[in-house]
Amino acid sequence: MGGVPSIPTDRTRTVQVIGAGYSRTGTVSMALALERLLGEPVMHGGTQLFGREDAYVKLWCDAFANRDNKPVLMKILREATAGFVAVTDVPTNAFIAELVELYPDAKVVLVTRDPDRWFSSMQTLLKDGYGSMSVLKALLWPCPGWRWAPTWFRYLQIVESTRLGPAMSPDSILIHNEWVHNHVPKDRLLTMDLKEGWEPLAKFLDKPVPNEPFPHANDGEAMQKFAKGVFRTAMLIWLGILGGVGLFAWVGMAVWRRSLLSSV
Repeated sequence: MGGVPSIPTDRTRTVQVIGAGYSRTGTVSMALALERLLGEPVMHGGTQLFGREDAYVKLWCDAFANRDNKPVLMKILREATAGFVAVTDVPTNAFIAELVELYPDAKVVLVTRDPDRWFSSMQTLLKDGYGSMSVLKALLWPCPGWRWAPTWFRYLQIVESTRLGPAMSPDSILIHNEWVHNHVPKDRLLTMDLKEGWEPLAKFLDKPVPNEPFPHANDGEAMQKFAKGVFRTAMLIWLGILGGVGLFAWVGMAVWRRSLLSSV
């Protein structure tokens, strides 16, 4: 996760860089690097989906729901990305082709990673971060923003199973990378490994190389910590709801008993 979500103050800004790397390829690190190079708000999808207001998260669910209605989809994507100068991670990397068309001057950065290490990282994410969708849906129902997680995740699974195949494997990231190469013009695409540091990215964006280490964020640890915080907060909300219902029932019962006694 990328910490506190950026909320653009100038919605006239448009996307200059589309992060096409799949989740767990260093999307947080790339978002931090792009923020440093471009100096404006960058959308890291995971942070936005779990940190923004209810209406914004629902907007992305609407984008998935309208994926076969291109005019509506493009309008939603423009609204959802307005004010950001770059985007990384889900949900935007599920709409790469549409974003490439929507922002014809934007450049695309594809981050690669060893397939086996990537797959191991994805399995940890899915096991620790989501769990049972039915349980998650019930647990997050009273939580604004978070309540939409089961919905957009279900949509994402449908989209990705069509594009990458029904079962995720180490080959999935290779299929994704090939898909990106087939759908993005070569002169707009940079393929890199984060181990290469600032130079290829800065050169591609015509920016000076920063005199500081390339950002390195541990997505896995951050996700596990965040997931625990989400579940803890959701449980507290449910305890408050159930406690309120219990108190209301107790007061109602007391009033009912008093009315019975007074009628005797």
